[in-house]
Amino acid sequence: MRVLFINGSPHTDGNTAIALREMQKIFEENGVEVEWVQIGNKAIRGCIGCQSCRRTGKCVFEDEVNQTAEKLRLADGVVIGSPVYYASVNATLLAFLTRLFYSAPFSCTMKVGAAVVAARRGGLTASYDEINKFFAISGMPIATGQYWNGIHGMKPGEAAEDAEGLQMMRTLARNMLFLMKSIALGRESYGLPEKEPPVMTNFIR
Repeated sequence: MRVLFINGSPHTDGNTAIALREMQKIFEENGVEVEWVQIGNKAIRGCIGCQSCRRTGKCVFEDEVNQTAEKLRLADGVVIGSPVYYASVNATLLAFLTRLFYSAPFSCTMKVGAAVVAARRGGLTASYDEINKFFAISGMPIATGQYWNGIHGMKPGEAAEDAEGLQMMRTLARNMLFLMKSIALGRESYGLPEKEPPVMTNFIR
């Protein structure tokens, strides 16, 4: 099995990375392959609504979005981590996720998603909800842990002192692993859920 980690922090060894690495230990102990994509320190522009991806199957801007799409396609699960900036996730990560999920030419149905957020103090739940919306609109089961998936720390490395936060990450990884295995077994036995042709209702008369 394969899990894609997307780190939305500009700091490769910051508190968000500490949380993700705690999950990585559990995955690797169970033979799960983990691949990292570092996004928070990249120059990612936002979606311009050009609809080019509907014709070409990729985003019109050639950057980490198109490079990551194939990694997402191959993954059984994806963990998206972000620091909290002004009660929201990193704006670079938001631009990246919007373009990635909108332009991807494949279905993410039944890939397992998990959101992880790091903050000094507040804004965790708002940012957690923000990330989970990308999973929910894509038909992806959302992995949960023993609380909202957050960790606390201000200075780099402080998250390593958050014992409860680290435990949350381990619990989240185990729950995510269980979901991925269960879905793999279900796919073998029953296939994926039937999909109806999409109905698009525009509220303009």
